[in-house]
Amino acid sequence: MLTDLEKNAIRDHYRTISKNLPHFRPRHAQREMLAAIANAFSRTLTREDNSDTPPERQGESIVVIEGPTGVGKSLAYLLAGGIMAQTRGKRLIVSSATVALQEQLVGRDLPFVVEKSGLELSFALAKGRGRYLCPYKLYQLTQNHAQQTLLGIESPILWENKPRPHDLDILSNMAKQFANRQFNGDRDTWVEKIDDSLWQKVTNDRHGCLKNGCPNRPECPFFLARDALESVDVVVCNHDLLLSDINMGGGVILPAPENSFYCIDEAHHLPKKALNQFAAEHSWLHAIWALEKLPDITQKIARLSDKINLANAADDAASELLEYFNEWQFHLQIAPEFNQNDTAEHEAIWLWEDGQIPEPLQTLTHNTYIVAQTLLKHLNELNDALGHAKRDKEQNQPEIDALISEFGIFIAHAEQILDVWELMATVIKDEKEPPLAKWISRQFEDKRLDYMFHASPISSAKMLANGLWRRAAGVVLTSATLQSLGSFNLLLQQTGLIWLPETTTLALNSPFDFVQQGELYLPPLSASPKDSVAHTDEVVQWLPKLIDDKAAVGTLVLFTSRKQMNDVAFRLPENLLPYVLIQGEQSKSKLLEQHYQALKNGKPSIIFGLDSFAEGLDLPHEACVHVIIVKLPFSMPDNPIEKTQSRWIEKRGGKPFIEITVPEASIKLVQAVGRLIRTENDYGRVTILDNRLKTQRYGQQMLACLPPFRRIG
Repeated sequence: MLTDLEKNAIRDHYRTISKNLPHFRPRHAQREMLAAIANAFSRTLTREDNSDTPPERQGESIVVIEGPTGVGKSLAYLLAGGIMAQTRGKRLIVSSATVALQEQLVGRDLPFVVEKSGLELSFALAKGRGRYLCPYKLYQLTQNHAQQTLLGIESPILWENKPRPHDLDILSNMAKQFANRQFNGDRDTWVEKIDDSLWQKVTNDRHGCLKNGCPNRPECPFFLARDALESVDVVVCNHDLLLSDINMGGGVILPAPENSFYCIDEAHHLPKKALNQFAAEHSWLHAIWALEKLPDITQKIARLSDKINLANAADDAASELLEYFNEWQFHLQIAPEFNQNDTAEHEAIWLWEDGQIPEPLQTLTHNTYIVAQTLLKHLNELNDALGHAKRDKEQNQPEIDALISEFGIFIAHAEQILDVWELMATVIKDEKEPPLAKWISRQFEDKRLDYMFHASPISSAKMLANGLWRRAAGVVLTSATLQSLGSFNLLLQQTGLIWLPETTTLALNSPFDFVQQGELYLPPLSASPKDSVAHTDEVVQWLPKLIDDKAAVGTLVLFTSRKQMNDVAFRLPENLLPYVLIQGEQSKSKLLEQHYQALKNGKPSIIFGLDSFAEGLDLPHEACVHVIIVKLPFSMPDNPIEKTQSRWIEKRGGKPFIEITVPEASIKLVQAVGRLIRTENDYGRVTILDNRLKTQRYGQQMLACLPPFRRIG
């Protein structure tokens, strides 16, 4: 139940914003969102006194809100969420899918709420360990550079290949700048581009971290950032970090779910982000490297910790696992999937149908899993022994610290291997349960043949339901597009919220007058987009009729394939070619800079873009007065997870195209159309060059979900 104190606080701080902003216009939809969030969070359940049993949550404190562009969603959830978190003794965790929105929240939205509403909120941006430098590792790798010992590398075991002088120069420069406080240790603030493989050598990781025993602890960027999170009211993170925390049990990186209210913005990305987080993969080559190098370090640990038997047991497990991986190599080299004429020298995929282990590989799969489990057990025991040695043998501290840091890399490899093979060996016996997707891909790393082992759930619903929804004190999921074909069902099913019957859903009305601000045109095309050649011919014929080469306004043309985009661009008439900017030919920021410069110079500008430009691209006013959608944004199931999911749906008598493909395309279409009207002063036209909107039943359903523009033609 919402208390009078909470009601008054929300009303008073909202009123203060309107007083501090002369042109602030309170919007009904925004007030509706404020109330919905406050009411949901007020229904949070608490553990009974002296009880160890958590409350059984059924979604009573969860609300799903579709808030179209212009509603002011971030103000609503920051104000209501911040007040409710303070009054209920919780932390507010705000999660977004994109770096841009995180930076906007920390750099603009939260300071705005604090300044204009008078609400005192402290906040900080949370990033994963992998974004931060480990000073100890960096100094270990660079301290002997001057002597040129092994090209300046003190710890050769950390390098899988001979380091390049250029890489050493980068690390030396980084160490110098960090020591002089010219670099704060956050990868996102390093001015030069740095390869992932090099950054991995100096990044912070939980396995090799010396924690409070690290000599560089006072200057550690990760711990400095983490210490700041302990005292703030609002933690801003991304979906990947949130899901990583949930995957580790919750409360490891971020505050515990039971003590947190969550505002999940851009929530339509959450299901697929979760699948990526709950999936596992590892490289055959990297596994071989780790297993071959492991005895070099285990014997050093044995000498310092007096655990020779334990080190030998770990070496034996590594040797046995190495034999199994060599056996895998033999099977993969003769596998028909990797030896067909069209795949013999290229990347290829072997998908295990329905997640079933091929019969000849069942024993090998099981053995690989068991030995991987044994290896990690021994490595963790050795790590504990190393920790005891650090406490007992003061004279060996530098050597032990270096070993802990190096050994963490091998524990991380072993964990990664076990994660994969635990899923690979899992057999789903209940036909009602979705299968796991399991596959092996062949690829080439620096011209060397490598195999990647992959395993993944095809649905993140169960993990989200058990790991987050049933534990969180309260949650709001929001985005401009959460409904599909007029219903929240797809999102509720994909996230597992369908199993929490008291979850509330709310679709807010747009503040824009679409009838007056925009129009929708469906030209009479005869070619079906399924006939790519004929469809491209018609698109080439129509674009000169649709785009005025004299008007100094912006046009956004959205494609679903790069090939068609390039084919159309190549065949445009000469009067349009000078004004076309093509995604991928330069950076996004540079492209937009040229777009605005052309308009400023009184010339038209035409952006050709793909899927990523159909969402998140903000071109208000004359920057975009015409959105041309070349083809409905269907994405056919072409990756192993989607293929496994489609087969499972078909085996249950369903139709993947109708159940998954069309609803997801409907969401993407609404997002693409949403590029046109971004403010109350925008105007323009949406043109869709796909006749399936008229000829197919699903097309009519998708059409009905678009804003109520004036229909022309």
